[in-house]
Amino acid sequence: MSIEQNEIAKIAELARIRIAGEEIGQVTERIAEILHMVDQLQAVNTENVEPMANPLDATQQLRPDVITQENRRDAFQAIAPAVENGLYLVPKVIE
Repeated sequence: MSIEQNEIAKIAELARIRIAGEEIGQVTERIAEILHMVDQLQAVNTENVEPMANPLDATQQLRPDVITQENRRDAFQAIAPAVENGLYLVPKVIE
């Protein structure tokens, strides 16, 4: 896959990234190299390869699901300007 300098300039504009005019060529070359590497990766036959969640076959150690703090909702809502049924009431901002 190839990419042109005018495409890089358009993408930079859409992403709100400022790239100096003299740097467009260098950025285009670097992006083209990255796209070439992606093409190489996509060409590899992965038909009999099982997907991995982690390359180290590590498992996440989970902590017990226990309450560690007391419920202070009533104390927090006591200072709120408007509350109803445990919910904070706010002014409508979208019509």
